[in-house]
Amino acid sequence: MAATPLLELSGIDKSFGPVQVLHDVGLSVYPGEVTALVGDNGAGKSTLVKCVSGIYTIDSGTVTFDGNPVAVHSPRDASALGIEVVYQDLALCDNLDIVQNMFLGREKKRGIVLDEPTMEQMAGDTLASLSVRTVKSLRQLVASLSGGQRQTVAIAKAVLWNSRVVILDEPTAALGVAQTAQVLELVRRLADNGLGVVLISHNMNDVFAVSDRIAALYLGRMAAQVKTTDVTHSQVVELITAGRSGNIGLPPEKPSDFGGEIVDITPGGEQ
Repeated sequence: MAATPLLELSGIDKSFGPVQVLHDVGLSVYPGEVTALVGDNGAGKSTLVKCVSGIYTIDSGTVTFDGNPVAVHSPRDASALGIEVVYQDLALCDNLDIVQNMFLGREKKRGIVLDEPTMEQMAGDTLASLSVRTVKSLRQLVASLSGGQRQTVAIAKAVLWNSRVVILDEPTAALGVAQTAQVLELVRRLADNGLGVVLISHNMNDVFAVSDRIAALYLGRMAAQVKTTDVTHSQVVELITAGRSGNIGLPPEKPSDFGGEIVDITPGGEQ
């Protein structure tokens, strides 16, 4: 495993008006590894990813990429660094074929016309490098593809541009068993190719199947980031639901954290 993170976040805070969504969050993503980002609904996973991808600007904290402090103010800044995100809706156009989707907005040109042969070659090489064999033709309309094939195209689109960090938002959420296995194999292959992969998932079976590290968010705070081999399924669930499992996770809450002393309201108790 790599000793130096490719992407490292430290002390990240993000608020929307009076509501603070992220509190002093840290996250490390290593090359050649899959880091699973887990947390309950509302824990801050989507907000954190949007901060990394430049959709939201952070209020405070530092972002370090390949050992250098960077400022990510827009998705273009993130893409320039090599950070790509595959969102849950995949952002694919059903009426376009695979090649057109992979180059949408970044088309190659030869003079004033599209360089179709080059784009088709690059798309084919990318899919081949990921050992994708489920796609019959690069000129298939995306509308004709299965859920697993669509996910494959979206991931291939993300790695086409010499990406170094790929963030996958619930890539297996709407897939069957066979398609899930194919996508998880692809996720593992991305890491084996040297990329830093962040996998957002609620499925603990998927998390333990492919991840090297697990980062658990709890109410906008990073409860723990641990090696997958060092924790059990039940410990991760406790980190997600309570922010702590045994000696792992956030410090125990004190009575003062609730704004005052504890009052016994049972019959006959102190008032």
